[in-house]
Amino acid sequence: MAKTQVKICCIQNADEARSAIRFGASALGLVSEMPSGPGPIPENRIAEIVAEIPSGFHTFLLTSKQDPEAVVLQQRKTKVTTLQLVDAFPASGYNYLRRKLPETQIVQVIHVRGEHSLEEAKQASKHVDALLLDSGNPTLATKELGGTGRTHDWNISRRIREAVEVPVYLAGGLNGNNVAQAIESVRPFAVDVCSGVRTNGALDETKLAAFFRSIPS
Repeated sequence: MAKTQVKICCIQNADEARSAIRFGASALGLVSEMPSGPGPIPENRIAEIVAEIPSGFHTFLLTSKQDPEAVVLQQRKTKVTTLQLVDAFPASGYNYLRRKLPETQIVQVIHVRGEHSLEEAKQASKHVDALLLDSGNPTLATKELGGTGRTHDWNISRRIREAVEVPVYLAGGLNGNNVAQAIESVRPFAVDVCSGVRTNGALDETKLAAFFRSIPS
């Protein structure tokens, strides 16, 4: 089995991006406007960071927008390689993104909250390049769409990974202490971490090093 890839999320500036890449990240997450959660930065800053990242690294724009036209405008402004849709998205919207942005990857977030998440994931997987399994709750009055610092039921995540034909990223409450167990339980293509490698909102290189040491070879 290939070594699990690592995506470092909530990147705040070019220095954090460089640190994440130096430690071994293959993808970086940049958070645009959200109803809640850590890490959002203005789109013009996202564009500036993306412009400084060497080619070959995947840059993910986390977007809570559900209007396909608005998402296209975000990508064209920021120039990210990948769109991470953190809320429910219309089936017709995926087709629109494909037409307008044929070179851009699409990743749909599934917030794993119970058995129903398995069917949700199977349906979404038909339209996207990958799934990202997280621990938010989009049904709250103020939606939680990521960055909760909570884990979820990894047994359901494993069943999702087994049921779909696209790569699966695992997120939600991961850190240097539990990421090895998470990988053993789910066998994802990649893991995704935000708060687990931060202290007071800033990327913590001690925690980052511990996280990468914990990724099985």
